[in-house]
Amino acid sequence: MSSWDEVRAGRELLRDDDLLVLDKPAGWSVMGERHDTDLVRLARDAGETLWPAHRIDKVTSGIVLFARRLEAHGVLTRQFADRTVAKTYLAVASGAGLPDRGTIELPLSVGRKNRVRIAAPREAIRCADGVWSVPEDAVLPGDVYPSTTTFAVLRRGADRTLLSVTPTTGRRHQIRVHLAWIGHALVGDPLFEKAPTTRTGLHAWRLGFTGPDGTRHDLEAPPGDDFDALCPPGR
Repeated sequence: MSSWDEVRAGRELLRDDDLLVLDKPAGWSVMGERHDTDLVRLARDAGETLWPAHRIDKVTSGIVLFARRLEAHGVLTRQFADRTVAKTYLAVASGAGLPDRGTIELPLSVGRKNRVRIAAPREAIRCADGVWSVPEDAVLPGDVYPSTTTFAVLRRGADRTLLSVTPTTGRRHQIRVHLAWIGHALVGDPLFEKAPTTRTGLHAWRLGFTGPDGTRHDLEAPPGDDFDALCPPGR
């Protein structure tokens, strides 16, 4: 069992009276878990109260922004709601053949067992000029969430591709589901791979936001060796 001090060691990207930015290890939840891999709970047990301004999945490593004061929390979360936060991920996608740049405009919905899926039949997905979409008449009824992800290829390998990914919208599991449904699931993603033998190839790389004091912060968390081991060779 790790202590809060041990988890934070070498992973604090920014700390002031209002906020904390942490480079989260893969395998730790931001909050909501009932065991010792819940960062908010671990901090609370150590005497520090944190309010997450957003979340990244447990399997994802990288930048997470917390408020250290409740007043600051509203200022930060509004920026995510207004989409004024700059977010960039690194993703290791399976397969080859992706274009140098692409846009995935596929609506999301929540299906059985609370699983996020594309709100249309898989066979309805079309790709034209690097844009994946579905016709409006193919969208399934129910609660549907328009979702857009853009990507650029950074490095290619024989069976996997390193991408820089920007989720224009911030839906749950958006990057993971979008890439999987166009045939390029993340390497090691337990949503789409039974019993993966590696960590998931997703890392929250860059985050730009404005602090409650009006200061602009543009932060970067280089991926660790566990992520680099998944990437195709080269620089």
